[in-house]
Amino acid sequence: MSRGRLLQNLLTSCALAVSFATRASAVDVDPEVLAAEAARVKVMAEARSKTVAIFPPEGNGGGSGVLISADGYALSNFHVVHGSEKHMKCGLSDGRSYDAVVVGIDPVGDVALIKLFGRTDFPFAELADSDQVRVGDWVFASGNPFLLAHDFKPTVSFGIVSGVHRYQYPAGTLLEYADCIQTDAAINPGNSGGPLFNLDGKVVGINGRGSFEKRGRVNVGVGYAISINQIKHFLGCLKSGRIVDHATLGARVAGDEDGRVIVADVLDDSDAWRRGLRIGDEIVQFGGRQVRTVNAFKNVLGILPIGFRVPMSYRTKGVTHHTFVRLQGVHNPEELIAKTSGKPEPEKGLPPRRPGNPDEPKAPQPDKMPEGKPAPDGGPEKPKFRSPFGPADDAEKETPTPEVVKKSFEEKRGFANFHFNKVERDRVWKAASARFGSVPAAGPWTIEGEQAAGGAAAAKTAATISIDDARVEYTLPTGTARLPLSDSLAGFTDPEGSGGFLAALSLWRRLIAVGPEKFGNMQYEGAFPLPGLPGNYDVLLGRSGGVVCRFFFDPQLGDLVSLEASVDPELDPCELFFSDIRENGGRWLPRRIEVRYGDQIYTVVAPTKWQLEEAAK
Repeated sequence: MSRGRLLQNLLTSCALAVSFATRASAVDVDPEVLAAEAARVKVMAEARSKTVAIFPPEGNGGGSGVLISADGYALSNFHVVHGSEKHMKCGLSDGRSYDAVVVGIDPVGDVALIKLFGRTDFPFAELADSDQVRVGDWVFASGNPFLLAHDFKPTVSFGIVSGVHRYQYPAGTLLEYADCIQTDAAINPGNSGGPLFNLDGKVVGINGRGSFEKRGRVNVGVGYAISINQIKHFLGCLKSGRIVDHATLGARVAGDEDGRVIVADVLDDSDAWRRGLRIGDEIVQFGGRQVRTVNAFKNVLGILPIGFRVPMSYRTKGVTHHTFVRLQGVHNPEELIAKTSGKPEPEKGLPPRRPGNPDEPKAPQPDKMPEGKPAPDGGPEKPKFRSPFGPADDAEKETPTPEVVKKSFEEKRGFANFHFNKVERDRVWKAASARFGSVPAAGPWTIEGEQAAGGAAAAKTAATISIDDARVEYTLPTGTARLPLSDSLAGFTDPEGSGGFLAALSLWRRLIAVGPEKFGNMQYEGAFPLPGLPGNYDVLLGRSGGVVCRFFFDPQLGDLVSLEASVDPELDPCELFFSDIRENGGRWLPRRIEVRYGDQIYTVVAPTKWQLEEAAK
């Protein structure tokens, strides 16, 4: 039994124990009650040391946060850090203050990732599995209500989980709380961004919204926390320094008289359409969860970022289909940037993701809002509390930007902080290049092996792949498919049925030969899942020869495990999956290359001999 569950069982008996204790001397208190109290005090003391008091250096506003790594990464709310520009001041319960900078933001989910400077041994909290949270669980919120903690010592409020899988409509703002946790632990203005802990001292959510009596600023016992599992989905994207969007399926659903979730509309340029989803189909499972209501569907969709591929099961005329679907963004990228920065200028570079959001819920009408309707703490009604770091007498005085912040912040359109994108990109490439060899294989490549056409049980034939700066060739006993390389690879889907196998091969070699800086507008996109594989993978996103491509790397080893090349935005990309990776002459190379197009395996190549040359002197 975990420490938290033990404490919860002991706390359940506390009421009876206290009634006896009031009639007896202190020495007669049940030892188990005293032990539970001591354990609870210890857990809360440790949790408080990991809680962050956040203050913009210019003066008014602020909130709370929680450290999640020893090197200073911390979580908070978007509405807490929004408007703080480049940096903020943060305080811990030890009384010390630290400079901090915004890393990445999720404005729809109301989450922000920041980084504190000054230490490499920050106390940090462990993230729990919020799917295990149940109604009635004991929880406590730690934070800085009403921003009164000028000594940086957070306060704690104690309560139970009142509800799980709660959905809060945007209500006319960007902020949409999906699949959130409801608690009666007091969450007041200033608690925003702070942690909601279980009794093990692990974070189950980030506090954000509260229901306030008569639109005032006093909590009435209804608070909402963003589930930590939702934030885990976004964490890799937040580390990319981007402004991250939430996902839409590209389809609108509705409930029918039999209680089923039915597709009411679907965009014909969405991946859901390409996977076969049509009007009238029933959604059975989505993202690993059973879908029994429209609210349940919105809950699971609302916790996923743009670009994720998730499992989906749908039923058409009694036949159930299982597939993986790529999720679009809720907003047009320019719309999201404009709403978060107010700067609608377009950026040259990667093409915007295709817009379209038929399943976006409309804001509830005022007469349909539940009593004590929730509003994001820190919105238009945000009280003007004074920061201990702000100018007390001269409101026009500007706080100088610390040198550590200047070195750790870079503006770029579409990013909260482009500096951290470069940090993550370089981290991924350093590990990947070490696995592929210290000397880049920038000369001609020749790969010999066997092909099993169509996958597993097919008869094997000899196959040769040849790649250099001028052309790509794929040779079988029946002939050779050839792609002369030029400035543009867009639209070249050869061989037929592969979605662009030859173009994908050339892009694979190009990345190894020139690296991410010369590849073509290459960025770190975040950590994403791959169909049929466990965990998430670091993704480098780039564009070369008119082709948008993603490279998926093992986050522990640095091996390239998949490549996705989209030669035509109207079609499925060509996907290469690399496995059975072994050391060969100082390079770690795959013994199996599986080529997929859509839901089909185009071919499988098993390399047996590699000849990778260095560039000519």
